[in-house]
Amino acid sequence: MGFIDFSFLDILDIILVAALLYYTYKLLKGTVAINIVIGIALIFIIWKITQALHMEMLSGILGYLLSGGVIALLIVFQQEIRKFLLMIGTTNFSTRKSFLNQLKFLQSEINTEIDTGTILEASVNLSKTKTGALIVIERTNNLDFIATTGDKMNAQVNIAILESIFYKNSPLHDGAIIIRDNYIVATRVILPITENSQIPLRFGLRHRAAIGISERTDALCLVVSEETGAISYIKDGGFELFDTFEELSKKIQEDVMA
Repeated sequence: MGFIDFSFLDILDIILVAALLYYTYKLLKGTVAINIVIGIALIFIIWKITQALHMEMLSGILGYLLSGGVIALLIVFQQEIRKFLLMIGTTNFSTRKSFLNQLKFLQSEINTEIDTGTILEASVNLSKTKTGALIVIERTNNLDFIATTGDKMNAQVNIAILESIFYKNSPLHDGAIIIRDNYIVATRVILPITENSQIPLRFGLRHRAAIGISERTDALCLVVSEETGAISYIKDGGFELFDTFEELSKKIQEDVMA
């Protein structure tokens, strides 16, 4: 018998905890909620230290604070918990691609490369003519539940198709399009509107819809403003800032492959 009794169940336990931590990090990355988690972790560490030092009064107060804070956490993290459950429920594990992508194995072999360059070039062309557009790029969360609100399509991504869809007189220009594995799978999709009241009033329904779907899933969104022609990149319920077109291109490529 070795120094440490290590069984298969211990290995499985470590893998499951690692997966839970990965999903939690993915959920909270780039949000204010990560600061709350850090604060809770610090309180927990201090509580354990006070217990070890037999500081009964302080450890008792911290213990009551942590034990009674579960309901408060459910309220504070309501949106994050909802997004987490939706992330788990809508992740498509039925295909080899999606399952292995979750485990991060053989990523270079299984990812169907999305032509982000073509998507960005089309967005720039639409921006020049101030043609409004809303492009949603599916990642690990399956978007079939929202794609059914629009019209089904099966067209490979190219500049001409993207520009024709969002052309002002096109019957397909209203709503969003969903891109999966470099194919446009749905047009005129109706997205959920964010309930975040902190969004500036200058942003219209396209931006609010993009934020809404990115709050609920890990989808990436590109929005072209019909008023200004500005291109917005939205991820995880917030705006991703960029200084140059090259920086935006790099960000999207990295996020698509993540």
